[in-house]
Amino acid sequence: MLAVMTTSRSILSRFFRNPRSGEIVVAQPPNAAIVMWLVARGLALVWDGRDQELRWLGSGALMVWALDELARGASPFRRSLGAIVLGFEVFVLVR
Repeated sequence: MLAVMTTSRSILSRFFRNPRSGEIVVAQPPNAAIVMWLVARGLALVWDGRDQELRWLGSGALMVWALDELARGASPFRRSLGAIVLGFEVFVLVR
């Protein structure tokens, strides 16, 4: 039982660690794409005349962020998160 727990902790630990530095990387300061998404989504809630355009802008910014995480994420968790967010945004776009 101990060997199974050690192995699962090791796998879980590697999932959240940067392979180069060994640091745990779950969240980082927001970059420009995330800030743009937050601003666009916030404005879409209060600006009735342009809410559709702002939603598209926000979705585009979020897709840019997701692609960046997928390509250059600091940990397997961040790359997985990018893939999930990108998949969700594409799903919403095509439905």
